[in-house]
Amino acid sequence: MRCPCNSGESFEGCCAKYLQGIEGGTVVYPPTAEALMRSRYTAFARGDVSYLLRTWHPDTKPASLELDPDQQWYSLEILSTSRGGYFDDDGVVSFRASYRSAANRKLRDSLTETSSFTRQGKQWLYLAALEIH
Repeated sequence: MRCPCNSGESFEGCCAKYLQGIEGGTVVYPPTAEALMRSRYTAFARGDVSYLLRTWHPDTKPASLELDPDQQWYSLEILSTSRGGYFDDDGVVSFRASYRSAANRKLRDSLTETSSFTRQGKQWLYLAALEIH
């Protein structure tokens, strides 16, 4: 099965290890802000609320999160990245995520967002949406 994040990799070879949080007995974190963005998109696509909350910065994280069951996420396009690399402590990722209605698959739309990320130790965290269209 291909990974929902559109990396071209299999789910097991891409975001699964991040959503599960462990690989081969070792705790695994996305190594870049973009990798975290991709894994968070995958969590949205798979309905994994616990991962979304676990990777949200505590200063901006909501107390709870309820996903819209009518939204079926089917495509992610990374538009740009700024910083967020292996040696950075912050980063910005712009992306377009497309979804369709589960009730009426002909109803399609997309969300374009620029998000900020920060790293605490080895773990990248989603901080906030800087811009949403």
